[in-house]
Amino acid sequence: MSRFSRIRKHHSFFRFKREFEEYSLRKAKSYELVLHWLHTKLNRNQFLLLSGILVGCSAGLAGVALKMLVHYIHYIITYKVHFSTQIIFYIVFPFLGIVLTTLIVIFFFKGQSRKGIPAILHEIAQNSSIIPQVKMYSQILQSAVTVGLGGSAGLESPIAVTGAALGSNYARTYSLGYKERTLLLAAGATAGIASAFNAPIAGMMFAFEILLTGVVFSDFMPLVVAAVCGSLLSKIILQEEVLFHFESRIPFNYHNVPFYIVLGLLSGFYARYFVVLSHKVEHFFQHLQWSALRRAMLGGVLVSALCVALPPLFGEGYTAVKALAGGHGEVILQNSFFGYFPPQSWMLLVFTGCVCLLKAFATSITIQSGGNGGNFAPSLFAGGFLGFFFALLCTQIGLTDVPATNLVIVGMAGVMAGVMYAPLTAIFLIAESSSGYDLFIPLMIVSTTSYLMAKWFSPISPELTELAKEGKVFTKAHDNNILLMLRMQDLVEQDIQRINIDSDLRELIELVKGGHRNIIAVVNQQDKLEGIITLDDIRPIMFNPELYDIVTVKKLMKAPPAVVSLKDSITLVLKKFDEAHVWNLPVVQDKKLIGFVSKSRILNKYRLLLQEYSEG
Repeated sequence: MSRFSRIRKHHSFFRFKREFEEYSLRKAKSYELVLHWLHTKLNRNQFLLLSGILVGCSAGLAGVALKMLVHYIHYIITYKVHFSTQIIFYIVFPFLGIVLTTLIVIFFFKGQSRKGIPAILHEIAQNSSIIPQVKMYSQILQSAVTVGLGGSAGLESPIAVTGAALGSNYARTYSLGYKERTLLLAAGATAGIASAFNAPIAGMMFAFEILLTGVVFSDFMPLVVAAVCGSLLSKIILQEEVLFHFESRIPFNYHNVPFYIVLGLLSGFYARYFVVLSHKVEHFFQHLQWSALRRAMLGGVLVSALCVALPPLFGEGYTAVKALAGGHGEVILQNSFFGYFPPQSWMLLVFTGCVCLLKAFATSITIQSGGNGGNFAPSLFAGGFLGFFFALLCTQIGLTDVPATNLVIVGMAGVMAGVMYAPLTAIFLIAESSSGYDLFIPLMIVSTTSYLMAKWFSPISPELTELAKEGKVFTKAHDNNILLMLRMQDLVEQDIQRINIDSDLRELIELVKGGHRNIIAVVNQQDKLEGIITLDDIRPIMFNPELYDIVTVKKLMKAPPAVVSLKDSITLVLKKFDEAHVWNLPVVQDKKLIGFVSKSRILNKYRLLLQEYSEG
């Protein structure tokens, strides 16, 4: 190609690129045009701050809309309805919610099943923080149906996923990089949690403790403004009965510290019970050789039966927790079969104990059988009931001055810290929701005790253990997290030399003359790898022409010390390098040779990423 032709082709390419960008801008919405213009005029920090506000408002509105929708569905179902009618509702609606959610997933969302916080962490580590656009609305729709109709799960995880999807796709729209995309993803989730609880600090702690684990960031202002926006929208729009808010509590008394220590231990044991039971229920439904619809029907029947027996298990259950915190424990008996009997302390003790134990079953069955929701609200619910049960038990055995209301409130933080592995989020969430900053000491005692017990049982959250072992989510090991960002597809060298297994030494020498590598792949007629040859293998005979037509490649080749697959993680590949004591390994797919990967290339890519994130 002449120099003039190359120049003309170069200009044609850039003219096409410019025309395509102009067409894209013409197709963009008016507000997108404004933001594209602002992106060119503002510096990075200014645009990120603006983006945090916009993402925070969007995620906050999504969270507020979901909370209001579910609240009014519950209001219609339960308000001023006779007990006999409520029993029918408890039988029908939870079953209907799980089955409808499953049908929606099958017919409208193509059977996608990954949900909850692990889904966000997977996208951060494995998909460059790119979350599918469908997650911007699918989680709201599914969780509204599941929880709104009585499924015993929480809305906060779907809200967080929705906010994360909004932040991720906003960043993609304006061509932001991985770090900015991850930051706005976290900002969206932060705003969602802040709007759900009217707790901006808890929203930020959620992002730092759970979403950004193993990710180093110096920018945090977008998280702050997103949390403020989400919380403000919640405060302005949501009514008091919708908000997760507690007024009643008694002042902290240091004489009550033994109560809080014991409650912390109980919370830790209960949290372990909760996560282990959830894992077993998940395992049961995964190995149940039934269709998705039949699994949903089984789960719906079980959850409906639990709601009939113990009505507080219906939906999120925050109303029941508020009744306990307000000192009105007998209220939770009224809509149950226990309501037919005169209220007695032992009856209330048995009832709350059963609710606490079976909440783990109800939540796990709801989520694993086909519903959509999270463990956020169930852990708070169970913690409140555990605190009330403990306070009532202490009273029954003759202890006086039991801080019952405080035990309900801090119990929520304790169980949440152990289930979610997020003690700071739990502490600030309850402190903000109860305006109980004077309860910081008991909150820290209970949450820290529960969290340390959870870490003692399992260093990583059980719902992330398998993903962490497979290298699909980040952990606190920052070096490994950077390695996880490397992709085998980007590291394979395909400009390699290969020779047929039926060739002789003469053909091999000719190949070596025109090459620049010291390793040659030996393949068969189907291009499948048979072995390798290095220059060291042929050096003793390569200058002996008498052997050129006698010695065959098949005699000279040797089996590779290890073989790499495109599906292998980088940590596994490096382990193979260390065990084989070589610097180059062949990469195959379905036994066919793809290329070679070199240890030096992996280390160079790692060094560049490490430099980038150190500067960030």
